[in-house]
Amino acid sequence: MVIGSGHIGQAIARRVGVGKHVLLADVRIENADDAANVMADAGYDVSTTTVDVASRPAVDALIHTATARGSVTGLIHAAGVSPSQASPATILSVDLYGTALILEAFGAVIANGGSGVVIASQSGHRLPPLSIEQNHALATTPVEELLSLPFLQPDVVTDSLHAYQLSKRGNVLRVAAEAVRWGTRGARINAISPGIIITPLARNELSGPRGDGYRRMIEASAAGRAGTPDEVGNVAALLMGPDGGFITGSDVLMDGGVTAAYWYGDLRPT
Repeated sequence: MVIGSGHIGQAIARRVGVGKHVLLADVRIENADDAANVMADAGYDVSTTTVDVASRPAVDALIHTATARGSVTGLIHAAGVSPSQASPATILSVDLYGTALILEAFGAVIANGGSGVVIASQSGHRLPPLSIEQNHALATTPVEELLSLPFLQPDVVTDSLHAYQLSKRGNVLRVAAEAVRWGTRGARINAISPGIIITPLARNELSGPRGDGYRRMIEASAAGRAGTPDEVGNVAALLMGPDGGFITGSDVLMDGGVTAAYWYGDLRPT
């Protein structure tokens, strides 16, 4: 099951989907169909459907579609919107609430021995520390109450980047909490926090108002370059496969050293 048929979701599916049926879901069916055509031409068994991750009825319908095809053995959740694409409210709805909803819904049907990955972001690692109470709230608040948390209200979260950082920090915390419930079904769930990965979304950011900042991050990082979707796919294959059988509830930060430079190097705020 792949939610978000962009380049990262496709790269992971290519690594873990051999010999399996891959269901691609996207908010735009044309995106899912385009990705499915590429994968089908490469020999994968693929079908498509639509989903709005911020809609519970849409997610319930997706669960029905997925389980009608058999056991759900893997989840790749790569859907989201960036700070340059949407308002704070939309980012919180899609990236935070939507991810929590997906984790809850698929955590109730994931097969024994199944596994999943959630694509978070390096951005969540640059958010200043939250309180213990806030961390716990992001991790465990019932899904339908999540957006009502006081520190997520419009008068508090007024900037799209802040909303994105909160959402991605929340994704990692939610994965840790959900790993407990997934574990009762004999399944695992982890997060990956990529840095700047060259995709159409990243190119949009690089050409947007934060483009100069993104280029500075790349230049100041230890790697000195952006990443590729296939590199994310490599990490996801480890986390979702047998070699990652002892890993659950974790987050892998893979950003070429950008976060290290932010806290301890040339990117450190003055």
